[in-house]
Amino acid sequence: MAQIAKQLDINPETLRTWGRRVEAGHAEAPGIETVADIERIRQLEKENAELRRAIEILKTASAFFAAEVDRPHR
Repeated sequence: MAQIAKQLDINPETLRTWGRRVEAGHAEAPGIETVADIERIRQLEKENAELRRAIEILKTASAFFAAEVDRPHR
C-alpha cells in the first residue's frame, strides 16, 4: 500500500481510506474517480504553483520599472 501511494504521490492513509470505501461498497471518492483524475489534479496544482510564482515575479518587475519611470534622469 505504501509503495503504491508513493508511486501515485499521495498519502498512504488516503489510499487506505479509499480501499476501505471500496470494501464497504462505497467505491467512489468524492470528486475523484480514477487514477488519471488524481494525476490531472496533481499536474494542475503544479501548474498553479508555477503561475503564482510567475505572477509574483511580474509584480516585482512591474514595481521596479514603475520606480525607474518615476525617477528623474541625470
